[in-house]
Amino acid sequence: MSSPWPFPPLPALSPLLMPALQDRLVLLINHVVSREPIAARRLQPLAGRGLVVHLSGWPALLPAAPDLILGVTPAGLFERLDAPPPGPGGLCIEIDASNPAKLALGALSGGAPGVSVQGDAAFAGEMHWLMDNLRWDIEDDLAAVVGPLPARQLAQFGRALRRSLSGMVQRFAGSGA
Repeated sequence: MSSPWPFPPLPALSPLLMPALQDRLVLLINHVVSREPIAARRLQPLAGRGLVVHLSGWPALLPAAPDLILGVTPAGLFERLDAPPPGPGGLCIEIDASNPAKLALGALSGGAPGVSVQGDAAFAGEMHWLMDNLRWDIEDDLAAVVGPLPARQLAQFGRALRRSLSGMVQRFAGSGA
């Protein structure tokens, strides 16, 4: 049986590109965690434990999205790993990515994706706390680069864009499409 899609699947992302992208994502996560000292202190007792983030339902037509495997460092930050560390206490977070566009727009509008968590309850509790309490202060980071006034204007533009995208997502979801 032939596929109804007339085009071949997109090629897999380079084995060199994905680790580099994941490393940048880990840098961003650590930047956000390090801005709140309580967050790093809460993670320190979990040092050595592993966290696997898996995108479930990822469309086959898109380049494969490998799992993001993280380890908690003694400093209470994260490092990207090639494989989960051995031993108990790990955690697997599975995110419903069957509709990547909806997932991305939901992230921009502040929506939470469908998530399934398996593993250590204490680790899961700390990750839940982090997700509920940490926010990236983009305006503050921009101010360090471009100055406070341009940063405020860019942040206002970003908030307006997020509201517009959120409205589009809600209209799209309400139309049943």
